[in-house]
Amino acid sequence: MPIQIPAGPLSIVPATSKKQWHDFHHLPFAIYRDDPQWMPPLLIERQLHFTAKHNPYFQHAKAAFFLAYRGEIPVGRITAQIDELHVARYGAEGHFGFIEAFDDAEVFAALLDTAEAWLRDNGMKTVIGPVSFSLWDQPGLLVEGFDTPPYVMMAHALPYYAGHIAARGYQPAEDLIAYRYGPDAPTEMLHKLLQRSLRRGEVTLRNIRMDKAHFKQEVAMLLDIINDAWSDNWGFVHMTRAEIDDLAGILKLLLRPGDVAIAEYQGEPAAFAAIFPNLNEAIADMNGRLLPFNWAKLLWRMKVSRPKTARMPMMGVRKKHQATPVGAALSLSVIQSVRDFNFAHGVRDSELSWILSRNTRVDHVIRMVGGQPYKRYRIYQKPL
Repeated sequence: MPIQIPAGPLSIVPATSKKQWHDFHHLPFAIYRDDPQWMPPLLIERQLHFTAKHNPYFQHAKAAFFLAYRGEIPVGRITAQIDELHVARYGAEGHFGFIEAFDDAEVFAALLDTAEAWLRDNGMKTVIGPVSFSLWDQPGLLVEGFDTPPYVMMAHALPYYAGHIAARGYQPAEDLIAYRYGPDAPTEMLHKLLQRSLRRGEVTLRNIRMDKAHFKQEVAMLLDIINDAWSDNWGFVHMTRAEIDDLAGILKLLLRPGDVAIAEYQGEPAAFAAIFPNLNEAIADMNGRLLPFNWAKLLWRMKVSRPKTARMPMMGVRKKHQATPVGAALSLSVIQSVRDFNFAHGVRDSELSWILSRNTRVDHVIRMVGGQPYKRYRIYQKPL
């Protein structure tokens, strides 16, 4: 049954009160209630994510949060944010994010106009989005692949969103591609390529060291590779020390040594890949709540039974090796290592995401190991 769009006079207000924040976080539950592919997020995690005390993003960014109401009923939401690190590198570009609304052109228009006005008042010349909150978080609007659920830290949307955003003068800036990477992916050619590339012994593989004496140093090394490997990518901003420390806590909680493969070239760490258990699978039936007993279910599912799906969100090869045969061997070896480990330990399906659609070199590597594009996310831009 189609969702009935609420009626009544339209108003846009900043989210400030306890009730308004409740409406902000609960609105997607109403919008997606008939969409079997949507994954309800954990509400407590979302609340913390939007709190400056708990999210290091706000150490270098500021944001405004808006709600649309028809009468007393919430019908839409949006954020507008300015990341000072992004501005320092790219100029006066602000972002909108976390846009959700019923299929109502007037609501989309009012939300986008409000976010644009806030950004303009704060000196921005261009708006880019949706970016929620950053490219390290959940960037892009789903425009292809609505028939499958999103993996952890990837967004979902309904098909009408793109039309309403484009109607407000937004043009595509970049597309991000997600690849399905199942156990049925052909590997014969991959093994031959790896044997040929690794036969001289200059590339060696190892897993991340997760003991107390080495773990923080290992995470810093991984982020050093990423910051080098991705430094020329569109929209890239380096992670701060606080963000690295926050990520380290997540990695320590979720990952096993075999989930992170590090390739060394002539003794120097030169590439890595990391694969995360798909938290969305573990929380799919919790309707956003951990209490009273879902916390115990989550702990069991993440630590004991383990999700049967996983996502590879991070892979990088140092820039000096990119576009070389050594670089191809490095990327192939780390992807294959974490793939083999996870499928040997019960994972049945996985996703590699995301890759800029313009990155044909990495696209070639992923297709070489059997990855197939199956979702597309779009980031839009508009002059202010």
